[in-house]
Formats: sequence, C-alpha cells, structure tokens
Amino acid sequence: MSFNDRVRGTYQNELNGIRDAGIFKQERFIHSPQAADIDVEFPSGAKIQKVINICANNYLGLSSHPEVIKAAHEGLDTRGYGMSSVRFICGTQDIHRELEQVVTKFLGTEDTILFASCMDANAGVFEAILTADDVMISDRLVHASIIDGMRLCSAEHDTYKHSDMDHLEKKLQQYQDKRMRIIINDGVYSMDGDAAKLDEIVKLAEAYDAMVFVDDSHATGFIGKTGRGTPEKCGVMGKIDVITTTFGKALGGASGGCVSGRSELVEMCRQRARPYLFSNAMAPVIIAGVLKAFEILNQSTDLRDKLEVNAKFWRNALSEAGFILKEGDTPIVPVMLFNAKLAQDFSRDLYDEGVYATGFFFPVVAKGQARIRTQLSAGHERHHLEKALDAFVKVGKKHNILGKTKDEIIEMYGL
Repeated sequence: MSFNDRVRGTYQNELNGIRDAGIFKQERFIHSPQAADIDVEFPSGAKIQKVINICANNYLGLSSHPEVIKAAHEGLDTRGYGMSSVRFICGTQDIHRELEQVVTKFLGTEDTILFASCMDANAGVFEAILTADDVMISDRLVHASIIDGMRLCSAEHDTYKHSDMDHLEKKLQQYQDKRMRIIINDGVYSMDGDAAKLDEIVKLAEAYDAMVFVDDSHATGFIGKTGRGTPEKCGVMGKIDVITTTFGKALGGASGGCVSGRSELVEMCRQRARPYLFSNAMAPVIIAGVLKAFEILNQSTDLRDKLEVNAKFWRNALSEAGFILKEGDTPIVPVMLFNAKLAQDFSRDLYDEGVYATGFFFPVVAKGQARIRTQLSAGHERHHLEKALDAFVKVGKKHNILGKTKDEIIEMYGL
C-alpha cells in the first residue's frame, strides 16, 4: 500500500492531536559530553546554551569520567570497534566473560549473562525460564521493558498493587497450583523514586515457594552501603533469583545490560533468550569502559556517598520551598505538577533559567500524574544544586504553585 495523502493525513491528525493536548515530546540536542553542565540546543534552532543537567541517569558522574574514557580508548585500540556477530557464533571475546564475572562478584550472584541493553535482558529472560504452566506476579508499576518482556512469555500474568504486601500474599496463595511462581519488581521505581520492599518480598517468596525477579537498573552502583543495589539496601543479597540491570545509567552511561542470578536460570537465557541469540554482542569499547567503572566502584564508595549527600540536600530544599514531592530516599526526586501542559511549560521556563529538567506526562506516567523528574548525580557540586534550586523557586512562583496542595494545583490547571 502506498503512503498516500489519506494515510499521511491520518498520521498528521494524530500528531496534531498530541500537540494540541500539550503532550508532544520534543528532543533537545546536546553539543557536549554528558555531565552536570551541558551545552544544549532547542529544536527551534535557538543558540546553544550551557545549562545545569538535573534529569540524566548519570548517577555517579561516570559518563565522561577521564578514566572510563581512557579505558574505552584502550578497548577500542586493542579489541576493535564491534563484534559483527552474536555471542554463540563468533561474538564472544575474553573481556565479555571477564565482565560477566565482575558483575557476578559485585552483585553476589552465581552467574551473569550480558545483553545489548537491559531492555533486551527483560525482553528475553521470562520467555527463556518460564512456560505456560507458570505464573508471573508483577508490581503494577514495573518498567515498560518488563511489561514488554512478560507479553512475550506464555506464562500466566497477574499483578499486585504497588508495594502492597498483603495483596501480593493473596496472589501467591491464589496461584499455588502453578509449576513456578515468580514475583517481579523494579528495585527502584524510576518514575517515583521509591524502592521495593525486597526484605518483605523475599519472606513471602520463601513462604509460598516463589522466585524473585528484580530490575535494579536505577540502583546498581549507588543504592546500598557499597552500591550493590536494592538487595544490599534491604539485606537480601544472595536471595534474589534473577537480577537484571543496565550499564547505561550509573555504570558509565553507554549501553548494555545483563541477567544475573541463579546459574541454571542464566544458562537457560544463554540457550534460549532470543535477544541474546539473535542480536550482536556488546561492543568491546563499551565492555572496556564498564570494566573500568566497576574498578572505580570497587576502590571506594566516595561517589555514591557524595550522591547520597546531594540527594538529601536537594530533596530537603525543594520540600522546604513548597513543592510537592514523591516520597523516597533515592536520587530520583519527582516534583509533582499533575497537569501535562504545566509540566511542559515548567520545563521550558527552567531551561530559560539555565536548568535542564524534562517534564513527564501520559503515557510515560499515568494521566493526572505529570511531573518534573529530577535526578541527582555525584557530578553535581553544591553550586549546581543551589543555582538549580533558585531556578525552581523562581519558576514555581511564576506558576503560583509553591505551598499549594494537589487539589489547589488541579483547580488552577486541571488534570
């Protein structure tokens, strides 16, 4: 079928509807390395502006760390640019296995398998380890990549209310006739910034003979006393059956992910996970950079300690200024605005004040839950946070939301 005027008009009308609703997503163009300060150009072609970046996943500031960059250069020089193959054919170098062993030791698991991304890991793991005789019981706020992965699996799927342990227990009781039960969670929920109750989840899993799955992408490297993630934070290291995580956030910010956990489950992924079997191996340059990132983390907790200080300062300062925040104790601090257009306008006004923070709204979050999601980094110095705070306060006053309740903001702007 040709892409005729009727077809084109249909899509143009849909896109115009998104614009009219105030939820059209526009990408900005960064002209510098990822860092606390970045040079950004708006799509309109306005001049490039240096702004404070407070919405990146660069939690430890390693995306442009000189040692990581140096290691990546060395990896490029010694191992080449790309593998041009999947792992089981001719796409595995010794450094791929080295990284798998480093991750296994860091997370306290039995084995690890690398994927091109954590989205690929989540897309492949459930189909590889479960059958139609099993059931997946997921928290209702799990990441979109987990939802997509579960859709590819023949196992039955049910959900439990977010972090509601009583509801989870009822679901576990309901499915005792299944061959396998697996409880599926994020470690830290990326839109809200709260952490899973893994200690309570593990107790229920042990009581009802269930496995536990955790996507720890927004925790690996910086949550927990030594950055081992939410299992360390909750005191259940070694008790999580499947951990997926990414190297594209705190661990250098490039790309790549993994499944780590029970050796038999990892081997099932190696044999059956389709994104692993049919997608190119991680590039050597990225492997080398990630290995250096882990080396830095194993030497000291200074970066995660600094991040923790920054997050506490930022959360307390925003709260005292009169913003409505989602509760939590992670470096993800959502500023709730509830209205999609307000989130867009707020973000644009922040940019004019020299602060880059993106508005989130449906379908990224539920309708009526629009927000500015701020994310702290060890790369932020106090002067970055103080300047960003001044901008938030100024824009908050402009839109008359400081000290206002949720109902008052909704009354002014609607949902």
